[in-house]
Amino acid sequence: MSMYQRPWIPDLRSSLGRYAGARTRAPPCASPQVVAVDNHADHVLLFLDPCSTMKWATCDGTNCQCVLRVSSDGPGIPLNCSALIPKCFLMKAEMYRARTGQSTRSSGKPTEHAFVDNDGIYDPDCEANGRFKAKQCNNTNECWCVNSAGVRRTDKGDKDSIKCEELVETIWVRLQLKHKPTGAPVDPTALRQAIGDAISKRYGVDGKLVNNTEYDKDARLIMVDVVKPKTDRTTDLSRAAYYMEKDVKILPLFTGEAKFLPTVGSQTLDFEDIVVYYVDEKPPTFTMKRLTGGVIAVIVVVILAVAAGLLVLFFARRRNRARYEKTQPREMDEMQ
Repeated sequence: MSMYQRPWIPDLRSSLGRYAGARTRAPPCASPQVVAVDNHADHVLLFLDPCSTMKWATCDGTNCQCVLRVSSDGPGIPLNCSALIPKCFLMKAEMYRARTGQSTRSSGKPTEHAFVDNDGIYDPDCEANGRFKAKQCNNTNECWCVNSAGVRRTDKGDKDSIKCEELVETIWVRLQLKHKPTGAPVDPTALRQAIGDAISKRYGVDGKLVNNTEYDKDARLIMVDVVKPKTDRTTDLSRAAYYMEKDVKILPLFTGEAKFLPTVGSQTLDFEDIVVYYVDEKPPTFTMKRLTGGVIAVIVVVILAVAAGLLVLFFARRRNRARYEKTQPREMDEMQ
């Protein structure tokens, strides 16, 4: 809670306020929500809202700095609460909270292709600006290379043998959303506009980047493509995708419990599942080692079946040949 001398006139709809005399700004980390006037003193008391884009942040009302705790020691990572928090910082915070028994989220492991995050959450190494480092090891001796979204794009290997020359940029994110049943059919045309507007408004994504939306009414699936130019190194698509995953799967990362609920006509769409596909400017370098146990088992069974068939054919031909060789001398004796 902070205290400001009158004549402070708060604007409850934004983080800005004005003095009646000299104009000034309210603290950038705060958003006035509740106003209380002390009749015995010439003061207006403002209860400041915490960081709006990160509910786990700790905000100091004295110097208006919000930080995110990622370890038990140290001051925490300073945040810009006017924008989405970098995914690398969010993952570190989730791992810290999980280790210390605090509330957190669990990441799903969806199916494949373009490619998807099959590893779930880990404790990443971040650059000072929140970008992922190209090489990740999760505090172990086993490492791998990631893209700018922090998703593994190579096989795992020994810490000394894995070389990650660059952080490959993710330029295309495909969001596959499944909405809950609705009381009336959803208008596909209105849906496309509503989804684009909702993503732009909630996650700060430039509407021009939402370049394709498809709808399968029977499966209740909405597929949204968010694509940026290959030369764009400013827009971070992983932030919006990560925030949306949390919105749909468990609980929002934003302060408050409001979820991603686009309105189409008179209906509000609520979602029950999301799958995020990542497309990088360079293809991933997975090998056969990445195949799942089930796929490997199928391959082994097929190989064994083929080998067994060849063995049966070999012994059958050998048996037939032996019969032929025994029959031929008998025929020669009869002829003599």
